[in-house]
Amino acid sequence: MPAAVLPVPTSVAERRASTRDWLAVAAGAIGSFMATLDISIVNSALPTIQGEIGASASEGTWIATSYLVAEIVVIPLTGWLERVFGLRRFLLIAAVLFTGFSVLCGFAGDLTTMIIGRTGQGFTGGAMIPTAMTIIATRLPPSQQPIGTALFGSTVILGPVFGPLIGGWLTEAMSWHYAFFLNVPICLGLMIFLLIGLPSDRPNWSALREADWLGIAGMAIGLGSFTVVLEEGHREQWFDSALITQLSALAIVGFVLIGIGQLTAKRPVIRLALMRQRQFASVIVMALATGVVLYGASYVIPQFLAGIAGYNAMQAGQVVFLSGLPAMLAMPLLPIAMKYLDVRVAVAGGFLLMAFATWINNGLTAASAGSEFTISQLILGFGQVLAMIFLNQAAISAVDPADAGDASGLFNAARNLGGSVGLAVLATLRDERTEFHRWNLHSGVQWNDIQVQDYFSGLVSQFGSLDAAYQALDGTITREAVVMAFNDSFTFITWVIVTAVSLTLFLKPLPKGGAMVMH
Repeated sequence: MPAAVLPVPTSVAERRASTRDWLAVAAGAIGSFMATLDISIVNSALPTIQGEIGASASEGTWIATSYLVAEIVVIPLTGWLERVFGLRRFLLIAAVLFTGFSVLCGFAGDLTTMIIGRTGQGFTGGAMIPTAMTIIATRLPPSQQPIGTALFGSTVILGPVFGPLIGGWLTEAMSWHYAFFLNVPICLGLMIFLLIGLPSDRPNWSALREADWLGIAGMAIGLGSFTVVLEEGHREQWFDSALITQLSALAIVGFVLIGIGQLTAKRPVIRLALMRQRQFASVIVMALATGVVLYGASYVIPQFLAGIAGYNAMQAGQVVFLSGLPAMLAMPLLPIAMKYLDVRVAVAGGFLLMAFATWINNGLTAASAGSEFTISQLILGFGQVLAMIFLNQAAISAVDPADAGDASGLFNAARNLGGSVGLAVLATLRDERTEFHRWNLHSGVQWNDIQVQDYFSGLVSQFGSLDAAYQALDGTITREAVVMAFNDSFTFITWVIVTAVSLTLFLKPLPKGGAMVMH
């Protein structure tokens, strides 16, 4: 994560990064890219995977959910794990385990093995997201840190949009197994970069003895249970389900344990006290909103294209990928923009662009196709670049340098949690609004209207019976209701972003005349 802006000695500011430093930064970027990529890489291959491992549609969702749950739990713990093992050792362990769990997923022949592998991937991959910014902080001089920060921010944005495209292509061209085996050569390169680029450091085993074990247990129980409730609540009819009720109770217990740890631990595993600072609290809320857009749009658009436009996984992935193009094109310009563009202007501008992009999508019809999303996806991608990169910087500049690691973990966890909450709300919204619009459309049919009677008579003639004609009419109405529900989904995302824009007023401009120092 970008960090606080402080004056630094000229000798430090003039130091140039070596090849080893850039190899370490590249390793961090590769690790964070893999972690975000693997959230969505299985989405397009999910129907094929379910069929081959004998999982039902509802069971198959755990292939995606288990990864996200594990990642959300581990990200806030990363700062503590770094202190225990040392940065290089911790990342090497994470990379080795991530490779092993990826191979396990690739060879999985049943749902249990797949879920174990995906959970392991989430724990080890999630650890590589905030540590990427630690590498930038410790290996690059202040004058070159904006380049590393832009590289990191781009990987976080590109991961979710590349995932469906790469997963769809591998599934159709070869096999879904390669969506997991792809990680093996990449992780080998990552480990080589880590060994060359990062110095060896000693573990701090005393951090185990002094750990906030109540907080750690609370994180695992509370965040894990809460995320599953959000992901599965709608399918299980919320509190009509004993499972959802029990998990909700566990989530409350976990959050209570976190609270006790905040009051009793010498050094809490996460510094929730940072939320007392108005600027940092605002950044966290905006990170939640960004997660809703980042993961919500990449969920709603493929669902619409598959269900209404008849697109396959590869075609839908190509449409989602359009939002990643601005990140790739803007990457060379981002370090310059970070030096001269006001944080408040950049974040507000990014949010307004995202709101505009989702708002122009709420006029879809049953005849809409992928081309309808071209302009909106490009605008959305550019808005995400501005918002994400500068929110990273605002998050760390809002806290003391010593708290930058904790701030990084909270920020990244908030973004993923926002995505989880957004997906749960969008799934519920789509079903409920579909039923709402369906009954409204049915009640609006004027059977005394001559045109309606002529249309229905045509259906009877076409299908040969009244029952078949009624089913055809209901199918048409249902299709229109689904399209209207998708429009409501885009409207919801728009309002989430518009509401969050006001929080940019609480951001403070970065001090001028000082170089960025990240910790």
